[in-house]
Amino acid sequence: MTSVDDGEVDLNGAANRRPAPVVVVVTGMSGAGRTTAIDAFEDMGYEAMENVPLSLFEALIKPVVGTSAPIAVGVESRTRGFSARALTETVEALRNTWRAGAALLYLDCADNALITRFNQTRRRHPLAPEEDAATGIQRERDILRDVRQQADILIDTTDLTPHDLKAELTDRFSLDRSAGLSVTVRSFSYKRGIPNGADMVMDCRCLRNPYWEASLRTLDGRDRNIQEFVQADPLFKGFYGGLSDMLKLLLPAYLKEGKSYFTLALGCSGGRHRSVTVAEVIAKDLAELGWRISLRHQEL
Repeated sequence: MTSVDDGEVDLNGAANRRPAPVVVVVTGMSGAGRTTAIDAFEDMGYEAMENVPLSLFEALIKPVVGTSAPIAVGVESRTRGFSARALTETVEALRNTWRAGAALLYLDCADNALITRFNQTRRRHPLAPEEDAATGIQRERDILRDVRQQADILIDTTDLTPHDLKAELTDRFSLDRSAGLSVTVRSFSYKRGIPNGADMVMDCRCLRNPYWEASLRTLDGRDRNIQEFVQADPLFKGFYGGLSDMLKLLLPAYLKEGKSYFTLALGCSGGRHRSVTVAEVIAKDLAELGWRISLRHQEL
């Protein structure tokens, strides 16, 4: 996300106009971690605020003299003037009319996890104050369906603690790492399904499985013994070489096109051995090539 070049504006006399600030609009399912996210942005130095009416967004970035911090705004379905269309049009206006570096961040979570969170906190769902949480969750999913589809970044918090979510946001949005392309490499288990928000998914189940070796079963792909076992598979060289060559081709192209985030998801049966090995190796190689890497192991 980048800001426009400095321009000129007459505010009670000639003055230098500041660039329009970076704006991260944080939305998603109630209970998915929006408040935690806003707190994380504030800790990173963003001007953080919740439930600003969409009609006031223009005032947030209106040119003024001096400098300003990037902005993070939490928006929920109860925000004044909210509709899926109004929100996406507001984000487009930030980009096209004011040329602000705007990103729409959507926080999602599985229904059963959301129900558990509402039960644990004894909160009523904001869209079903007199009914059960499941009813409110379904209503909100219907309202936010189009927003989710148009989000720039989607983070599924089902298996994330508040600490994990803050770490994920820091990796992606930290101000001292805001330029260029941020690459997330994550391993996962196919038993739990493909992670939401992945830009590229690679299936590592074709590689030899250490699980069937009793001496290796309890280890994971961060261990040298597991890595050596997986890399000894005759298929590994071609598999890994093709993946590496593809990323070396695509990542510079994505950067040139202005893409800010790229997520590579690597899966295997249990998400502990083969996918972790490949994730560890590719993350190290990409970091050595100068890419900014965030490494996540979903099952570890």
